[in-house]
Amino acid sequence: MENCRALKVPLTPDLKLYMDSGEMLPDPNRFRRLVGKLIYLSITRPDISFAVQFLSQFMSNPTDAHMQEAFHVLRYLKATSHHGIFLAANSDLQLKAYCDSDWGSCPNSRKSVTGYAVLLGNSLISWKSKKQGVVACSTAEGEYRAMAKTCCELTWLIALLHDLAIKPPLPVHLFCDNQAALHIVRNPVFHERTKHIEVDCHYVHDKFKTGQVQQCYITSTNQLADLFTKVVSASQYVHFLTKLGVVSSAQLPA
Repeated sequence: MENCRALKVPLTPDLKLYMDSGEMLPDPNRFRRLVGKLIYLSITRPDISFAVQFLSQFMSNPTDAHMQEAFHVLRYLKATSHHGIFLAANSDLQLKAYCDSDWGSCPNSRKSVTGYAVLLGNSLISWKSKKQGVVACSTAEGEYRAMAKTCCELTWLIALLHDLAIKPPLPVHLFCDNQAALHIVRNPVFHERTKHIEVDCHYVHDKFKTGQVQQCYITSTNQLADLFTKVVSASQYVHFLTKLGVVSSAQLPA
């Protein structure tokens, strides 16, 4: 792949890839080894997290169509081989988080994808892109499950910082672009449409009541967690990566 054409995004835009797309690979272990290496790389490359979790669901029976998308990731990595997370030395200790869910986006199971990003000051320190375990019945449910997962991560990070003798200012601002989910946090009235997510509702509302987390609305165009739930345009990729502090080494100050 050294002489391949570099690409600006890790997956094909508007991609709909199914379990049975294409022909079965004669050697499926080649695909599995490649995805395994990409999983390892995603520890320090948040920009490929969504692509890696998307490809990981085809590990059991990979096809040539799945392999082509894995090669697509490699072509993106060629264009961004010098990218990494910039951790600012003078950043403040205020935690903030962005959470999002792409409702029913998996064409094989119609499960939603949870994505979140947590920053300490302006430095990205935690992120996740993962398909939800159950099918969400509404966008609000998908968003709320993503919010609950983000609250769990924030609770752990706050405890970790306390162990390091660091007390981050509270509450932590949690940015969400779904108004229905935010209303449920402030007024957890359970009825037929929300009782199936009652456990998540209680957990998030508890964090809200104790002042540990403050849910805030943010427009979809500024939702940084979109990077972990879907394939966005090349211009959005550049915008989101800049906001998350994922930059090329050539951009770093001397």
